Order: sequence, then C-alpha cells, then structure tokens
Amino acid sequence: MDILEAIRHRRSTRAFIDRPVERGTLETLLSLACQAPSAINMQPWEIAVVSGEERQRLSRLLVKRMRERNISCGPGASKPIPEVFFERQRELQRCILPNLPEGTPFNDFINEGSCNFYGAPTAIILGVDGAFSSARFADIGIVVGYLVLAAHGMGLGTCPIGLITAFEEDIKEYLNLPEGKRVVVGVAVGYRDEASAVNRSVSSRAPLSELVRWRD
Repeated sequence: MDILEAIRHRRSTRAFIDRPVERGTLETLLSLACQAPSAINMQPWEIAVVSGEERQRLSRLLVKRMRERNISCGPGASKPIPEVFFERQRELQRCILPNLPEGTPFNDFINEGSCNFYGAPTAIILGVDGAFSSARFADIGIVVGYLVLAAHGMGLGTCPIGLITAFEEDIKEYLNLPEGKRVVVGVAVGYRDEASAVNRSVSSRAPLSELVRWRD
C-alpha cells in the first residue's frame, strides 16, 4: 500500500472481530514500527505485547480500577485550554454517537472501550525508562505513528489509547515491569469488524488555517 494512501485513509478502529493476530504478524508490525526515528538514535521505546486471555485479564483489571476511581478520558491539560479543542472533541462525539447502539452513553463507550482496548485481541503497551524526561514522549509518538500506519498497510486496525496511563502502577504490576519504567500509551491491534457501524465513523481534521503559521 502506498504510504500517502495509508495516511489519507487510516482511521481508528473501535470494534474488532474475534480473530487473533499471529505472532509473526505482530513481529513484522513491530519491526516496521521500530524503524521510526528518535533523538540521537536512542530508540527509547520499551514495548509490551499482551494478547489473548492475558489481554482480557488486563482489561478486566483496568475496567475495575476505572469504576472504583471514577476515571474518565479527558484532554490531560494542566490549566484551562481554548474552546477550539473542546469543539474538536465534541465533533468526534457527534461523529461516533449515531453509530452506537441506542441508549449507549458516549462517555461509557469511550471509557470502558479504552480499558477494554475495544475488544482487540492484542494490546501493545509502550513506555520509556523513567531516567528520561517527558521530552522523549515525542519519540513514543513517532513510533506510534509508524505503528498505526504500518498496521493499516498490513490490513490491521488500531486505536491509540491514552487513558491507560491513569492506571500506570496497576499496569506495571500486572506486567511485572521493573521499577523506574513509565507507561506512555497503549495501542489496540486486531482485525477490523467491517460490519460494525462505529467503524464507519470518520472524524474530520482541522484545516491548515487553524494549525499552521507561515513565515516567508
């Protein structure tokens, strides 16, 4: 698949069929993702792959913790953010909500779906060593970009999930990660359920006029 076509057409998947992703396929996917550039080639990403029953157990733990702590997806801002960002969030809600089963609250779908990796057979957890500053999160973002595009080219669906960072200590304990590691983001990986209406939701992108400043 042409890389430009993948960039134009790849969208997040929030419903997956019950089909495991083979180990060899995941190895190919991660090999491609790890071709991503990083600052002075440090390649700081550390990756855990959780599949099958182990993924389901992890999700049950995350859903339980989410309900206990009343945690919800949010913008992750440390101070008030401009209204334009909330409008983009509301646009996503307007896009997805009509494609959910009648009576399904949007926030419940997003929160429980995130903790459940939207039913994907595999969850990929990406982190860094705690010795690094948050500047290295940029490298994680780049490798995630490579991962989701490579997955699209391989016929796989993905959905990056940031809510899991609210359960960092629980995830580290469950995965037996060493002390001093940071959990940065998760990615749901599997085969898209093409029959699911929610996967037909296509959110818009802001025009360049809102995003770019030019100096000539």
